[in-house]
Amino acid sequence: MSDNSALRQSPQADTPPRGAETLLPPVDVIEDGAGITLYADLPGVPKDRLHLHVEADTLTIEGEIALAAPEGLESIHSEVGLPLYRRVFTLSKELDADRVAAEFSQGVLTLRIPKVEHAQPRRIAIQVG
Repeated sequence: MSDNSALRQSPQADTPPRGAETLLPPVDVIEDGAGITLYADLPGVPKDRLHLHVEADTLTIEGEIALAAPEGLESIHSEVGLPLYRRVFTLSKELDADRVAAEFSQGVLTLRIPKVEHAQPRRIAIQVG
């Protein structure tokens, strides 16, 4: 992401809720003239344990991993040792935080955040005089 991006990693991202260590989910952000699309990989997170918050200019993504070992079995190796994903972004003023659309499918969260109307590109009609 460039410095001119409509979405920035927030300094709060490295400050998880008190007493909780978190994983940073990988995120891809694509910006076009109408807004941004954000793709966050959240494997192991069921929809009911995924939480999105927009407060003022801050977008927070949190998801709790729900991977249980089958009854009677015990894990001898685990590469995902933390049960919580968390990512915090600062939204620019050109994004319309009231119109965020979210979709969650097969562990991938897709967020579409449109730009406010005055920030979207528009065509200017030229009149012949």
